[in-house]
Amino acid sequence: MRKYAIIGVGHVGATIAYTLVCKGIADELILIDTNAGKARAEQLDLQDAQARLDSRTIIKINDYHELADTDILFITSGNIHALDHASGNRWAEFEYTKQIVQDIAPKVKASGFNGVAIDTMNPCDAITHYFQRATGLSREQVFGTGTFLDTARMQKVVAEIFDCDPKNISGYVYGEHGESQFTAWSTVQVNGIAITDLVASHHLDLAALEAEARHGGWAVHSGKGYTSFAIATCAVKLSEAVFANARLACPVSAYSEKYGTYVGQPAIVGHDGIESVTTLKLTAAEEAKFQNSANTIIEKFHAFDDVLTNDAPDQTRQQA
Repeated sequence: MRKYAIIGVGHVGATIAYTLVCKGIADELILIDTNAGKARAEQLDLQDAQARLDSRTIIKINDYHELADTDILFITSGNIHALDHASGNRWAEFEYTKQIVQDIAPKVKASGFNGVAIDTMNPCDAITHYFQRATGLSREQVFGTGTFLDTARMQKVVAEIFDCDPKNISGYVYGEHGESQFTAWSTVQVNGIAITDLVASHHLDLAALEAEARHGGWAVHSGKGYTSFAIATCAVKLSEAVFANARLACPVSAYSEKYGTYVGQPAIVGHDGIESVTTLKLTAAEEAKFQNSANTIIEKFHAFDDVLTNDAPDQTRQQA
């Protein structure tokens, strides 16, 4: 029995739900939203599709007790309209998402949830950290989509230059899921060839490519008022890696012992969530950018320092 739950069924949450149901990934799905009418409508719409699908998903709504035996919980709530005049600054949502966490964390904790939680809320790194501490779940159990999406955007941009499939572009975007993120070009390969070896022959402007990838989400938001398909795809893929114990190597927002914050970096995702964080050899310039991005997250999050340092220490995962 593959049991999923989604807190927040706005554009992202609803797209995740649709993907889980249509691809037959979830056997049971719990939809939770403060807008009971919206949760009910999404439930009905997905149930109406069941007779035309090759799989069947049991769909329930607005019952935190159902989280007790839920395997994977997506936290996708937010206020997308906070970004309308923010020029892509995801920190504009922080005032809303921190209140959401304050509301939902005690309910998640009281439910006895002991699965893996995947956060898509913004600002992703900071709010993932806050949710982890507020629920008492382990750092391994809670992680964010982070730069998994930003890396996909980088892959798309580079693939267009070389007229190849984005999946043939390897490498990582590090740091904040925001403006201080950066592409670690020393890790990027095109069809197995280091991109740094192709700069001269293809007249590449790596700074311009990085900027295009960084602002990719804002380009989507500016056109349709939100992003949904790509981030939902990333979230679902990460959940599949958990269920399959795939030990998928990918960049996510995971806790960094070195920097003391959640931040986008390569990690191994498996049955227990974050199996390990991968430390790659970066250039000195890239290490400096990574440090700067981690510091940016910490500095912007300073208002919560008292909460993060004075509450209970991280809990080790209790095996069910």
